[in-house]
Amino acid sequence: MMDDSYHGIEWLPHSRPPKQLYILLHGEGSSPSDLLPLAKRLQDHYPDAAFLLPDGTQAFPGSDHRRQWYSAAGVTEENLPARVAEAMVPLHARVRGAQDRLNVLPPDTALLGFSQGATLALEYSSAHDGRVGRVLAFSGRYARLPDRAPELTTIHLFHGKDDSVVSMAHAQAAYERLSSLRGDVTMDIASSVGHQLHPALIERAIVRLETCVPLRSWERALGLK
Repeated sequence: MMDDSYHGIEWLPHSRPPKQLYILLHGEGSSPSDLLPLAKRLQDHYPDAAFLLPDGTQAFPGSDHRRQWYSAAGVTEENLPARVAEAMVPLHARVRGAQDRLNVLPPDTALLGFSQGATLALEYSSAHDGRVGRVLAFSGRYARLPDRAPELTTIHLFHGKDDSVVSMAHAQAAYERLSSLRGDVTMDIASSVGHQLHPALIERAIVRLETCVPLRSWERALGLK
């Protein structure tokens, strides 16, 4: 169903309140509908969850009217962090508002993103640790590699080996950095896959959601933390 209180697509389960909340962020020049295959696959596994696919409709100079969460025109390694940080403010309001409206707790919320949306999701986990339980980043990257790993949010990285838009090296660097900081992180690389939300990566996302036990949970169970 469509929700006129925000621009995008919203699917709500028959049971209320939802047991989980999935917020999916599209890529640059894309639209919420491009994430429907991912949302539908997740809905097959989690029929009691709510799915929000907001629309990044901000217009920026030089953007050719493409949907974006932050301006990609003239973006550099130096100005990317500031642009993403500015986009974090409305994203945080959207996440908190959805959780409050649907009565879903942060640990039961997952933030997913593709490309530019994945960058937002990753940076959100750094800026607001614990506001969502999991981040699933497809074909994205950090604006700047974190100095600290999230303590309450698990990060799942998914990337195509042949991605020519966002190099796989960014996913590898993020995985190595978070692992060195003892963060909860997984990485899945699909061979012969480019910059796309490939079915193979979607299936790996289902596996990660169903089988991944955060390191912090193991440590608590073993009395190590």
